[in-house]
Amino acid sequence: HLEKQVKTVEHRRTLQERSIRGGEAKPLPYMLAQMNLLLHGLEAPQITRDNSLGRRLADITEAERVDVILTNPPFGGEEERGIRENFPADKQTSETALLFLQLIMRKLRATPKPGRAAVVVPNGTLFGDGVCGRIKQELLTRFNLHTIVRLPNGVFAPYTSIPTNLLFFDRTGGTKDVWYYELPPPEGRKQYTKTQPLQYEEFADCLAWWKDRKETERAWKVPAAELLDGNCNLDRKNPNAKTDYKHLPPEQLAEDILQKELRIAEIMREIQGLLGVKT
Repeated sequence: HLEKQVKTVEHRRTLQERSIRGGEAKPLPYMLAQMNLLLHGLEAPQITRDNSLGRRLADITEAERVDVILTNPPFGGEEERGIRENFPADKQTSETALLFLQLIMRKLRATPKPGRAAVVVPNGTLFGDGVCGRIKQELLTRFNLHTIVRLPNGVFAPYTSIPTNLLFFDRTGGTKDVWYYELPPPEGRKQYTKTQPLQYEEFADCLAWWKDRKETERAWKVPAAELLDGNCNLDRKNPNAKTDYKHLPPEQLAEDILQKELRIAEIMREIQGLLGVKT
């Protein structure tokens, strides 16, 4: 996308040296990030090896703010007390994902062109209260949280089984409405796996909806005022989803269970025969 905009030598220099920046605390991901950027034509990757949470939030200046942030911050971990104290007293937490969310909000530029961000967060960020609720209140009132994409289970398998979401927000002002889009699970399976991961092509319906938003079986809209009144709980279920449940009579359910049990017993006898186990 950026390379298509390059028209002059100066544009090329800007792309190579001043357009993409990042940080990584751990040595192996840091090395992989550098290598990935080099392989994709970035000759001098501006990736620093440090803990992005290691500075006081209030010390981040306007000159350090950026136009776009894309990140999948770590979650499920805990930060030490010294890191927590870099954040406002009423928003200090050991939950890494919440600290990164505050950092992202701080790093987005407001002017001349409002910054925008896309962030992966766990389900706990959506329904959490207390410190989490206060962070989301700031997100809803000072930023435009325009879209939440709810991802199906297993997207980040085998590294985590925690359900995840994509938050899209910018600095165009406070939130009026939040659009939700629920990405369906893979056809014929309950979830994604390491060997059968989510493919880019499976976002096609979501991308088409993005350009022409309306309520569907997968998409719905919630007013920000309703979310604020509900203690900033962003964990909203899809009101338009159609269920495939069939309410069968008890006798049929009992018969189905019995047939499955008989089949299991038959398979177990076959296994015992293969193993030479006498019954």
